[in-house]
Amino acid sequence: MMKRPPPGGLFLEGRSSWVYRLCMADSGPSLPVESRTKLSWFLSGAALTGSIPALILMTAHVGFAGFASENGLPMIQAAFMVAAIWALPANIVLIGAIAGDYSIVAAAIAVGLSSIRLMPMVAAFVPEIRGPNTRRISLLLLSHFIAITAWVIGMERLKNVPAEMRVVFFAGIGITLTTANTLVVALVYLLSASFPPLVFACLFFLTPMYFLASLWGSARDRSIHVAMVSGLILFPAIHAVAPAYDLLLTGAIGGLVTMAYVRWSKGRAAT
Repeated sequence: MMKRPPPGGLFLEGRSSWVYRLCMADSGPSLPVESRTKLSWFLSGAALTGSIPALILMTAHVGFAGFASENGLPMIQAAFMVAAIWALPANIVLIGAIAGDYSIVAAAIAVGLSSIRLMPMVAAFVPEIRGPNTRRISLLLLSHFIAITAWVIGMERLKNVPAEMRVVFFAGIGITLTTANTLVVALVYLLSASFPPLVFACLFFLTPMYFLASLWGSARDRSIHVAMVSGLILFPAIHAVAPAYDLLLTGAIGGLVTMAYVRWSKGRAAT
């Protein structure tokens, strides 16, 4: 009978040293923390590439590859975009800017504005992975991999990873996830003739729907729900009026609505 994988770490099944099974880091390690090496923690993070959020992100990159191919982007450039830019919405914005014949400056501004949402995520995440002896250069390098999928997986798992091993653990998540999706895009380019456009569109749409539901369910207070509902309501209206600034204005106005709600709820609690 196959043994259940020891919680919190990778295990070797049978006699093969190459057969690793997915670990669930939030269950606690089967071995004393002191006996686990950095490589073990790195592989534990890398194994989470097989988790549901990571697999859904891969399906979205299948759709992204179809979108890039239909817009005439070569495979090398599309794969490089995934590895270098990483955030999927920013890649979509860049391809839209290329297709719209934007200038380099305009394209850079558009990509930058679409990625500014990652700033608070990085600010919240870096303290979680910083250990007593973590070097700043390590944090700077790993910040490249902070996008919503890696952020959600990391925030769920890091609480049960020793502080001194969190950088290594997240490096396993980020590096493996980015590499896997880069290879997915390259592979889909080679097989793109076999995929109908409708399949690309459906897979592309799966990721935002999944994470919308995940963020709603994992929200710790009502203000997050208010922010999400504000964005869902505001975006279609603003896009109809000012499509060039829809994301920026939706974020700004939705943020103001959420701040007003937080102030109102605090005042109501104080009375």
